[in-house]
Amino acid sequence: MEGFFYFYHMSQLNYILYDGPTRDNLLPLTFTRPMAELRLGILTIREKWERYLQTAISTQTEAYLQKKYPLVLAVNNVWINASCLPNKELVEAVLRLKQDQVLKSKDDIIAYKSVEQNIPPHEVMHDRPAIFIKNSFDLFHLNEEALKDDFNLITYGRTSEALPACVKTTTPENIFVEPGAKLGHVILNASSGPIYIGAAAEVMDGAMVRGGLALCRGSVLKMGAKIYGATTIGPYCKVGGEVNNAVFFGFSNKGHDGFVGHSVIGEWCNLGADTNTSNLKNNYEQVRLWHYGSQNFAKTGLQFCGLIMGDHSKSGINSMFNTGTVIGVSANIYGSGFPRNFIPSYSWGGHSGFQVYLFSKAIAVARAVMLRRGKTLDKLDEDILKHIFELTTNFRSSY
Repeated sequence: MEGFFYFYHMSQLNYILYDGPTRDNLLPLTFTRPMAELRLGILTIREKWERYLQTAISTQTEAYLQKKYPLVLAVNNVWINASCLPNKELVEAVLRLKQDQVLKSKDDIIAYKSVEQNIPPHEVMHDRPAIFIKNSFDLFHLNEEALKDDFNLITYGRTSEALPACVKTTTPENIFVEPGAKLGHVILNASSGPIYIGAAAEVMDGAMVRGGLALCRGSVLKMGAKIYGATTIGPYCKVGGEVNNAVFFGFSNKGHDGFVGHSVIGEWCNLGADTNTSNLKNNYEQVRLWHYGSQNFAKTGLQFCGLIMGDHSKSGINSMFNTGTVIGVSANIYGSGFPRNFIPSYSWGGHSGFQVYLFSKAIAVARAVMLRRGKTLDKLDEDILKHIFELTTNFRSSY
């Protein structure tokens, strides 16, 4: 393993993660970020590749996002499909690429070596399985394997902080606690998957965790929380109640009771007290999910699928979301009853109907929310949110 990483240090190649052809399948999550910034397991896709390659990696993405995520070009460029998750064998295959070669897994491109972003003609086939994130629901559906891989990658050769005597554990060798984390009287069962507690994270009294779990830097599991794997709680989130196989990106809150299962929650979201998601249809049929590309509902192939929520969206107290609900960016949902299964970005309302959430009001809320966490909404982010407001106008045309 040591020689493996040393080999990466010696590389002078310039690596670029580019948005692949399935970007639209990952909306609304990719409205506000490149595919490389999607999180599953413990790390974002970019962080995974950077740890394996031991170098910074830039991004090729949509023009309105490129200013925030600048592209770096050099003479020796290796273009990596950002939907592909790295592993040791796959990364070694990428490093073996020669100029004007493309590495493929069946029909999917993994990476290619070229000065410009033109796919070269010389194909090299990767004969090991490769994992691609092609749909929004893949983030929770593939989270168990991603969490195990990240856990092994992050903890290799390191020693966990000691667990307090008040913590009850099962399979403690699968539990890793970073410096500065705090744990109260809690139950951690890592027999079905690893449990990772990030730096400065806190698990409050009475929380019960059945791994896998990634509780990332600065996040808090509230008192009495019930967490089933595989669940990822990104940086600086606050999560309580019952959660099963969900991914929270970062800076989002589900601070109270209520159930969220088989779901993906973006950044800067807030789920009001007793917000509940249905993740299984009453007739047990396959779940259909809104697809932005076809502008229609499409089959997922999954029996369990809950909520996909874009950044800066909020739900009021006692909100209910039906199986397979998709909510865009900066939506505000409240009131009794089930709202529709697809709620466009910048929508305001609920079961009784929606109206346009004025951009000026939405951006004022975003500023206030971020300020509470000591963050500032800068001009780049405001321009991105404004572009999304304009980009999604047609979805609100009926309001």
